[in-house]
Amino acid sequence: MLKKIKLQDAVGTKLAHDITEIRPGEFKGPAFHKGHTVCNEDLCHLQKLGKNNLYVIDLEEDEIHENQAAAILANALAGEGIAWKDEPHEGKIKLLAETDGLFTVDTSALAAFNMVDEVMCATLHNHTLVKKGEQVAATRAIPLVMKRVRIERAAAIARQSGAVLSVKPLRQAKVGLVITGNEVYHGLIEDRFAPILTEKVTSLGSTVDGITFAPDDEKRIHDAILNQLDSGCDLLMLSGGMSVDPDDVTRKGIKMAGATEVHYGSAVLPGAMFLVAYIGDIPLLGVPACGLYHRITVLDLVLPRILADERIGKAELAYLGHGGLCRDCDECVYPHCPFGK
Repeated sequence: MLKKIKLQDAVGTKLAHDITEIRPGEFKGPAFHKGHTVCNEDLCHLQKLGKNNLYVIDLEEDEIHENQAAAILANALAGEGIAWKDEPHEGKIKLLAETDGLFTVDTSALAAFNMVDEVMCATLHNHTLVKKGEQVAATRAIPLVMKRVRIERAAAIARQSGAVLSVKPLRQAKVGLVITGNEVYHGLIEDRFAPILTEKVTSLGSTVDGITFAPDDEKRIHDAILNQLDSGCDLLMLSGGMSVDPDDVTRKGIKMAGATEVHYGSAVLPGAMFLVAYIGDIPLLGVPACGLYHRITVLDLVLPRILADERIGKAELAYLGHGGLCRDCDECVYPHCPFGK
C-alpha cells in the first residue's frame, strides 16, 4: 500500500523507489535512490523534477516491491550461461552473458511470460552471438507495488518450459573442407571458397583441420568426405555442386558417404540451395555458390547454431524464412540488421 505525503512533510522519510531525472540529450538515471533519506536540501531538486508529493510504502502481506519482484523474475528467466546481480536500477535488473556464445530465447515462453499483467522482459534476438558481460535482456515489474501472486505466476511460467534465456558456448570444432568442381580441381580457375570458409570458421573459434579438392565425381567426393572423417574432423563443409545442374553431384557424394539425414534447401536468400546432412552425429554443410559473392548468407545463420550443438533439420531451415531475406545493402552492417531475425 502506498501512502501519499506532501513534499514539505517528507523530510526525514526514506524514498520508496528511485526517482528518475531526465536531461534531454545529456542524462537519464536516478537523481535519488531508493532508501535515500530526504533532507531540506533535496526539496528544491525534487520540485524541479515535478515531485510535489512523495510516497511511503506499507506493504500488505500479499504485496511486493518492484525491486524484490525484479529479482524473482530475473532468477526465473535466467538459464545456463546467464548472469545477473540483485542490484535493481530504477526497478529493472539486467541479465548478462556469462560467457561468449550463442544467446537463445524460448520465444513462446517469453511471450507467455509477458502476457502476465504488470511484468515484462525484453531481450536481444534469438540466436544472437554475444560476448561475455554483454547485456542480453532486462526484466522488471511495471508498478512500484504489485500483488505477489502475479510475480509468482510469471516466475512459474518462466520455469515450466526450462530456461527461457540461455547462452550456449560454441565448441571448438575440427573442420574439414571439401572444395568441389572440375574447374578448380584441374586448375582452370583459382579457388576462392577455401579462404572464405576458413575465415568464417576461425572467427568463431574453430580450426580448419584439412582441405581437400575434388572434381565433379560423386565417388571422389565420397572418398574426400570419408578421408576427412578418418582424419578426425567433427564438422565438414562442402562447397560447390549444390545447384540443379546435372553436373552438380556433391549431394550424391554426400549420400554415398553414408549420410542418413539430408536436408536440401533453406528458406533464406542468399542460400536457398544450402544443404545440411549428418553422418552419425557429425554435421555436413553444403555451401552453394552464393557464398562466393555475398558476404553474409544462410551459412552465417546456421554455423553458430551447429557449433552450439543444435541439430539443424527441416523445421529449423524452414523457420529461417521469417527474416531470411537479405536486403543486399550497398554497405553491409550485419549483424546489425534484420537479416536472420
